[in-house]
Amino acid sequence: YTLVEPYELGEWQVFHFDLYRLADPEELEFMGIRDYFGDFSVCLVEWPERGIGALPSADLRINIKIAREGHGRHVIFGADSDRGKRVLSRMEAEPGT
Repeated sequence: YTLVEPYELGEWQVFHFDLYRLADPEELEFMGIRDYFGDFSVCLVEWPERGIGALPSADLRINIKIAREGHGRHVIFGADSDRGKRVLSRMEAEPGT
């Protein structure tokens, strides 16, 4: 089980955090969680509620839910910062990109 999986995407560093098995948010402090969040990184966090107190505020929230019919998924986006709002605006202006 890996808590964080790093990827490189051009000049960007992408970090995927899966906090499902996190026992205590303090574990994130021990691993230097704040060092991952920078100007040229994208941090994707699953189960962020398990890291409350150790994680910075989200710019963008993405909730994926199974459709009631059981076929497909519903994706709901929300923005919690000005940066997140700018991202959503660009997504709306350029759908499908």
